[in-house]
Amino acid sequence: MDFVHSHSAAKIALQLGHAGRRGSTRPRVQGLDRLLREGNWPLLSASPIPYTPISQAPRAMERSDMERVCEEFGRAAEMARAANFDMLQLNFAHGYLLASFVSPLTNQRSDEYGGDIEQRMRFPLEVFEAVRSAWPQDKPISVALSLSDGARGGLSMEDAVYVVKLLQERGCDMIEVLAGQTTIESELPYGRGFLTALSDQVRNKAGIPTMVGGYLTTSNEINTVIAAGRADLCILSSPHLIEQDNHADAPLDLHLAGNPADAQITPSSI
Repeated sequence: MDFVHSHSAAKIALQLGHAGRRGSTRPRVQGLDRLLREGNWPLLSASPIPYTPISQAPRAMERSDMERVCEEFGRAAEMARAANFDMLQLNFAHGYLLASFVSPLTNQRSDEYGGDIEQRMRFPLEVFEAVRSAWPQDKPISVALSLSDGARGGLSMEDAVYVVKLLQERGCDMIEVLAGQTTIESELPYGRGFLTALSDQVRNKAGIPTMVGGYLTTSNEINTVIAAGRADLCILSSPHLIEQDNHADAPLDLHLAGNPADAQITPSSI
């Protein structure tokens, strides 16, 4: 971090997440969501639902688990601050731990952490607040959020906008727009810019800056998205990586494009 900051104007963000029911698996180069051959560890999730039919079944989190995980996220934010990262991002997407609370497909709890969207958001908001309180107020924080589960009975756009507004009220400065992978039944129209329409809706309905990818591979595509007011930052994907894996969580080669000043990502520019 010191080297980057002393030799360039580049900014670096760190994503914090918890694998939840998608944990204890082999490296992605060996296959997606494949169990370790040995040494598997216990998993946690909102409800005891395995991610795939051959996945390890997670244990539904108890209140003591939630308190511990919140503390761990807060500690991670403190370490990121000490390392002088420029921005933090929390992962509320793709079926991982925090996403498992948000979606009605994976949160089947009958206590105060399940039910309607307000109750399903209780634990994710506790984590967000723990991180926000540990992170400098003059540095931005974003959330990667699956706005659509891509499956029947999943999160609605109305609920997604409500989630975004809850996060914004607590100090979220930007949303990275993602979708799908909540369950293996998720079906999305993968293709060039397939996330742009979702970004457009949440950006203009919730009034929050958005960052979007979805296989944008040229400067012309990015300029079109930015100029149309459909996003504030774009992720540029390498075409050869798209060909390797059309269902990856995110491209491996990322570049941000757009005008951060126009995005008005407060409290600081990126």
